Amino acid sequence: MVVLISELDSESLEDHLEGLSELLHDCVHAGASVGFILPFTQGDSQGFWKDKVAPALSSDRRTLWVAVVDDKIVGTVQLDFDLFPNQAHRAEVAKLLVHPDCRRQGIAKQLMSALEAKAKALGKSLLTLDTRTGDVAEPLYHSLSYKTAGSIPDYCRAPDSQQLDATTYMYKMI
Repeated sequence: MVVLISELDSESLEDHLEGLSELLHDCVHAGASVGFILPFTQGDSQGFWKDKVAPALSSDRRTLWVAVVDDKIVGTVQLDFDLFPNQAHRAEVAKLLVHPDCRRQGIAKQLMSALEAKAKALGKSLLTLDTRTGDVAEPLYHSLSYKTAGSIPDYCRAPDSQQLDATTYMYKMI
C-alpha cells in the first residue's frame, strides 16, 4: 500500500472537501471521540471543514495534512498554532483521524511525522494534545514519545451515548 501524505491549504481543502467529510463522518460513526455526537450527518461533517478548518487555514493559524491511498483520503491531522503570544513556542495536535478500515498500517505515524516536521520548521518546541482516556490513540501517542501530563474525568460526552469520558492531556518536546 502506497500512502501519499500531503499538506493542504484553504484552496486545496475545497478540492478535497468530499473526501475529508466522508472520513470524519465514518470515524465519528465508528466511535471516534473528536468533538461530535450522533446523530452526525455528512452535512455536519462538511460544515466542520468549511466553517472551522477553512478559515483557520486561510488565516495561517493552522495546517492540515491528508493521507491518500488509491485516490481516497484515509487519514488527516491538523496543527493548530493560533495561540496566545506567551505560547508562541508551542502548537496543538488536533483531529488525528484514520479511516477504520485503514488503521494499524502506519498511516497515523506518517501523518504525525509530517506534523512534527512542520512544527519544528515553524520554530515550535512543544506539542500538546488531548485524547479520550483509554482510546486506541493513547498508546499510539506514547509510541511516538508523547508523555502524559494528566487526565480530567467526565471531560466529554461519548459520541454514541450519554456516557461522560475522561480525557488525557499529553505533550512532546521537539
